[in-house]
Amino acid sequence: MTMRDNEETLPNPVRAAFDRPSTEDGVIVNIGPSHPATHGTLQIIAELSGEKVVRADVHCGYLHRGFEKECEAHTWHTLIPFVDRLNYCSALINNFAYCDAVETLMGVEITPRTRYLRTLLSEYSRIADHMTCIAASVMELGAMTAFLYLMTIRDWIYEHLADLTGARVTYSYGRIGGLAHDLPEGWLERLGEILDQYEEYVGRIHGLMDRNRIFIDRTRDVGVISTDQAVHWGFTGPILRSTGAARDLRRDTPYLAYSELDFDVPVGINGDNYDRYYVRMREMDESVHMIRQLMQMLPEGPINVDDRRCTFPEKQRVYTEIESLINHFKLVIDGPQVPAGEVYRAHEAANGELGFYLVSDGTGTPHRVHVRAPSFVHMGGLHKLLEGYQLADVVSTFGTINMIGGECDR
Repeated sequence: MTMRDNEETLPNPVRAAFDRPSTEDGVIVNIGPSHPATHGTLQIIAELSGEKVVRADVHCGYLHRGFEKECEAHTWHTLIPFVDRLNYCSALINNFAYCDAVETLMGVEITPRTRYLRTLLSEYSRIADHMTCIAASVMELGAMTAFLYLMTIRDWIYEHLADLTGARVTYSYGRIGGLAHDLPEGWLERLGEILDQYEEYVGRIHGLMDRNRIFIDRTRDVGVISTDQAVHWGFTGPILRSTGAARDLRRDTPYLAYSELDFDVPVGINGDNYDRYYVRMREMDESVHMIRQLMQMLPEGPINVDDRRCTFPEKQRVYTEIESLINHFKLVIDGPQVPAGEVYRAHEAANGELGFYLVSDGTGTPHRVHVRAPSFVHMGGLHKLLEGYQLADVVSTFGTINMIGGECDR
């Protein structure tokens, strides 16, 4: 038997499903990965009957950075910049979720100021992420004015976070046991100004989009998924909540300072594209509400724990004390010595449950790192939102999923 003959006999679900159309008038087309809307990281093989998508097969394996395996060759500290690249629209949430998992393994309890700051910055990042998603998805339907309004606010947020972290998009601001540094002078005042500007601009978006006949016709009853289907495919975050399920880790399994905050969990009705848009719009309002509370609650005090196992000594002490110098070099070269064990910690990221499963063998380098990235999970069930709808709906439905290629990295 030749190799070609052997290939024909091997079971291959992709070949079996898409080697030929299922009907005489069917046509198989490739959408992506070079299509602008698929970001170069996603391919959708679709069978069409006229303009209707009969079947869809989603391939997200076009970004091979090897994030999880690469983590095994770096210390617990030096892999923090890697997690920024998972969801680069809300990198700070990735920072804090990873640091939380390591801190749980080490038995480290962060300071009150850091706990409130991490909560505030997580909600600030959620706003930026949702704005990016909504702006891109409405722009792909032709709503350029709404796109420009949203991107204006998002850029102010990006500039503001750059003032805090020293970087744009890839922040690396989290630290095991705390944060890189405290807030710069005047940062909270500028935050208040941006929140006021947010309310003005988002009010315009509601006026432009919420009852727009074209927008409603393109999104209502399109890309529908039920709660049972969403749970079956592992959907979390705004996609699950758009079906009416009020599942939110910030409320159901509180972490950081969420148990002290007053906020609602917005839900949809039909689980369609319109509901996913509106749930994100409402979640941004709730995030603003939480940030305003946190600005009032933010205590003074240190931002890093006083623990030599993970916190770098102050530079002045490094220059003048041999013990601090040794401590500094040990943390840089060997990394924090994390006790042997395993842990899973999940945070409510902008796209859903973001979880880090870490295994330590007691050294300064992880034995195993696995991330439960929401975008990767959502790609497994994306075909259920595409099948039965129009070819023109593929891009708009995909936009409401907010797939981030970095999260699909394996």
